[in-house]
Amino acid sequence: MLLKLAAAALIASLACVPVSLAQDTPSIGGFTLPSLMPKSPQEPAQPSAPTIPIAPLIGPLPELPAQNLDIPGLGAYASPASPENNPLIQTTKLDLKARLTEDGGEIPSGLFWCVFSSDVGPDGQLPVVATAKGGSASFDLPAGSYLVHVSYGRAGATKRITLGNAPRQEVMVLDAGGMKLSAALPDGSRINSDLLRFSIYSGDESNERSLIAPDIKPDTIVRLNSGTYHVVSNYGTANATIRADIRVDAGKLTEATVQHRAAEVTLKLVREHGGEALADTSWSILNASGDVVRESAGAYASLVLIEGDYVAIAKNKDHIYQRDFKVESGKNEEVEVLANAESETSSSMN
Repeated sequence: MLLKLAAAALIASLACVPVSLAQDTPSIGGFTLPSLMPKSPQEPAQPSAPTIPIAPLIGPLPELPAQNLDIPGLGAYASPASPENNPLIQTTKLDLKARLTEDGGEIPSGLFWCVFSSDVGPDGQLPVVATAKGGSASFDLPAGSYLVHVSYGRAGATKRITLGNAPRQEVMVLDAGGMKLSAALPDGSRINSDLLRFSIYSGDESNERSLIAPDIKPDTIVRLNSGTYHVVSNYGTANATIRADIRVDAGKLTEATVQHRAAEVTLKLVREHGGEALADTSWSILNASGDVVRESAGAYASLVLIEGDYVAIAKNKDHIYQRDFKVESGKNEEVEVLANAESETSSSMN
């Protein structure tokens, strides 16, 4: 019986830990099976941002490189009764393979296998008895019942397997695909990748969305179980945020490009046009509604803003200056605030 774990069981952390038998967890094969995914932080409240429909491009999922699955301290979880430590225990060979879909090919690399004993330990947990990484895996285990979990990036599946005296082969079907994200401006030009990051959340709207994959760089392939996910694209760290729901199909790579209507802006306080920026300046950027978008300190204030009208307020020593400015999508520019009587506000503290 195949248990699909939402978005990643044991996957986001790529760590193998003993399984605790909690009362409020799902049941499989006659005993309780907890979620193998660590609790993820809930999506923080964010200012409302436009949701722009996107048209994902779906194609065959390419072979993905193996990840670094070295897990410090994993040996601390190994069962002291493992066959390797006791050659007198009679064992049976268990050969394991994994596929993205039922009729797909064998996944050659990038897998992490974790075998749990079904015998609860003295601490009330299901101990890890064996692990492996790479492609297919083979274990020599005593006859009995086990939980086998395989992860592929942030996709994973769990299955209960009972071993007898005869060798056994099992194929785990992940029902997984990939997602590749990018962003562009309305004219089709690409956005500076250093300023662009994505976060993937669970797509379940009935409950609080759980963070599955944070801080993803553009054009990174993320392996996920099939399903619909909520994607948040941040261009810069101010207010340029786009949200979209994207579906991942098993055995396929979904490529999606979101569109940002924003620009990069650099503010500086000068005594004359083209002059040097004044140091020790504090900045406040307000939108058309008067809400503070960003505050910073320094000779320059560099940020990304969605298109619209803004007010830049600069405080230098005991004087406060301001300037209205407009941001046009895709038009990166430098905005000068003049330190003179015309731009000084009535709140100047002389």
